[in-house]
Amino acid sequence: MESEEVTTVRARPEPIKAVPVRHPGRWVAIAVLAVLAAMFVHVLVTNEQFKWSFMVDNMFRPPIIEGLLRGTVLMTVCAMVLGVSLGVVVAVMRLSTNPILRVVSWLYTWVFRAVPRLVLLAVCGNLGILWSRIEFGVPFDTQIGQLFGVDNLQLRAFGFTSRDVLTGFVAGLLGLALSEAAYMAEIVRAGIQSVDDGQSEAASALGMSRGQILRRIVLPQAMRVIIPPTGNETIAMLKDTSLLLAVPYSVELFFQLDAVGKRTFQIFPMYVAAVLWYLFLTSILLVGQHFLERHFSKGYGRSERARLRLRTITAEQGGGGQGTAGAV
Repeated sequence: MESEEVTTVRARPEPIKAVPVRHPGRWVAIAVLAVLAAMFVHVLVTNEQFKWSFMVDNMFRPPIIEGLLRGTVLMTVCAMVLGVSLGVVVAVMRLSTNPILRVVSWLYTWVFRAVPRLVLLAVCGNLGILWSRIEFGVPFDTQIGQLFGVDNLQLRAFGFTSRDVLTGFVAGLLGLALSEAAYMAEIVRAGIQSVDDGQSEAASALGMSRGQILRRIVLPQAMRVIIPPTGNETIAMLKDTSLLLAVPYSVELFFQLDAVGKRTFQIFPMYVAAVLWYLFLTSILLVGQHFLERHFSKGYGRSERARLRLRTITAEQGGGGQGTAGAV
């Protein structure tokens, strides 16, 4: 008995009629934002209180540029260098096995994170009230001399008045750096703790000291976690230099702009000039932060996964080609 072969041909499915998802809310939001942007530009152009010509003529004068460079930029750089350096030390103390170091570092972060920077700057600016003169030598020398019957015993090597050292710049730098170190200590501590303990244990098994492990193994990997909040702290420090009027320190950007506005009775244009200056400086810092984050993020995240996937595909293609050639 002959069996008939029946060939069934599967019918080709019809093409899918894909209908894109509509987002009417997006168009409404775009329309609202466009209207608000047009209103804002209209205010900038038509309102005479901005006094753009007056603003441009005064925001680039030598006292303003000096306050920008010496008061804002230089203070930001110095305060961040000291704050980051001291913050790393405090973070290492916080992670130490020594309980005394842990308590001291915790007390430091507790105090300087609790005190507002404006208050801390006011206190640092008036430290001369506590010590009118600072001297180095044997403490309680007068009392020691009285015990042995010597009047006015002086066992001091040298000294100086606090006004000679505690200038406005130094007082402002001291207040900002001490406050920043407390925040940087927590940032560095979080970055160090983000590194797996197994790497430190492996480095220790290889004979590396704790200092070498910290410098060569832990900190390079912790930078990926430390850099983003450190960039935010740098931007915040740049803006907090405007608080130096509490010291007081007059060679500063906002202080000089405010002085021009009050002297000419044109306060608002000078405040807008301050906004533009801070926007400009912050934009530069944001660009630098972007490149630093990209540098220290090598080997992590989606870019690294994409790179590994491309390497795998390339290896598979190369292996397949070799296999075919071998078969031939």
